[in-house]
Amino acid sequence: MIFGRYPAFYLSCLFAFTAGHMINYSVIIYAQEVLESDLLSGLGFGLCFGPPIVLGWYAGLLCDRLAPGRLIHYAQAAFVVAALVLLLADLRVAAPQARMVPFLGGAALAGVGWSFASPARMAAVAQVVKPGELRAGALGLNLLVMLGFGLGPLAIGLVRSVTGWPGVFAVAAVLFLLSSALLLGVQTHRSHRPRRHVLHEIREGFAAILHEPLLGQFMLAATVGYLAMGPMQVLLPKLANARFGLGDLGRGLFLGTLAVALLIGGLGALKLASAVRSGLCILLATIVVGVMLASIGFAGGAGVAVALLFGVGLGGGFALSLIVAGIQVNTGEAVRGRVLATYTVISQVIPAAAGVGAGVMSHWFGPRQAMILCGGTIALAALGNALWMRTLRELR
Repeated sequence: MIFGRYPAFYLSCLFAFTAGHMINYSVIIYAQEVLESDLLSGLGFGLCFGPPIVLGWYAGLLCDRLAPGRLIHYAQAAFVVAALVLLLADLRVAAPQARMVPFLGGAALAGVGWSFASPARMAAVAQVVKPGELRAGALGLNLLVMLGFGLGPLAIGLVRSVTGWPGVFAVAAVLFLLSSALLLGVQTHRSHRPRRHVLHEIREGFAAILHEPLLGQFMLAATVGYLAMGPMQVLLPKLANARFGLGDLGRGLFLGTLAVALLIGGLGALKLASAVRSGLCILLATIVVGVMLASIGFAGGAGVAVALLFGVGLGGGFALSLIVAGIQVNTGEAVRGRVLATYTVISQVIPAAAGVGAGVMSHWFGPRQAMILCGGTIALAALGNALWMRTLRELR
């Protein structure tokens, strides 16, 4: 197994992704429950993942210039500061409404961290694992991305039930520090290729995607797949409490269903990647994700919702794992950081935009109707992709 051959790197990734999603979910839940604003929860989530639309392209360029391990350390320092800002605001600012500015500031700092940490981790994989292990290395990393996404809310529920919000923010900061400590023994290297103007090198990354139809279709398929992440992070906590009557721990366990489902979906991709028509599987799985996500809005009880959420995680984990492995394998070394940065911008900005949209829809129509609209939109978009993406559809 790829994890056993590179334990320090992958354990560092697991700590970092879990802590990062603890901050994301904390921003959402804290705004809903303490600041009492669905709209602010959507805006906060947008700030967590919005900055990559500006910083992500430069981050990709730096991944092709500098040692990615060095960038990861800087990015995780931003996350630690974000957690401390949220911690101090909760402890030192008495009036909840007066915490809005530090709350949004902490979310924005987390967004800066995501801008650099995600592409740097993906670029580091190609330097950490052996060349023949790149597909497995990429699938392993994506598995931990999804596992961290699922473990984040579970960790919040467990820690908050004992310590309250201060403990949640403190644990997130400690996990980032442990992640950076593990990474100290992992060697990555900078590029020695000639440097040109920043804009010229960024355009090279775009050209590599535009001139290779398969890469372009991978990116569009990822865009539709990641539309599901925003509604799940913004609407599911609200539905778990308001519609299904779950408390803090129950909600954490409900959202933690994603951890198991995403893990199984990612493991399925790891085992079956070379034996299935991966392009067709990506497209079909994304359609299923949209249908099941919409169905959660119709669910009358927590049991049905858990089953549907498990299906969403299973399909999403399978499809997104195949996408990221396909991008890694089909990208040239010279532009790897910039191409992967485009993928990570999609993986962060699209959920952020979808999260803001889901927050607005929840504000106007309620979380149940918002979930139905979001899931239906994803299913229709995925069906459209399946009809016209011939290059991806025929990929084996």
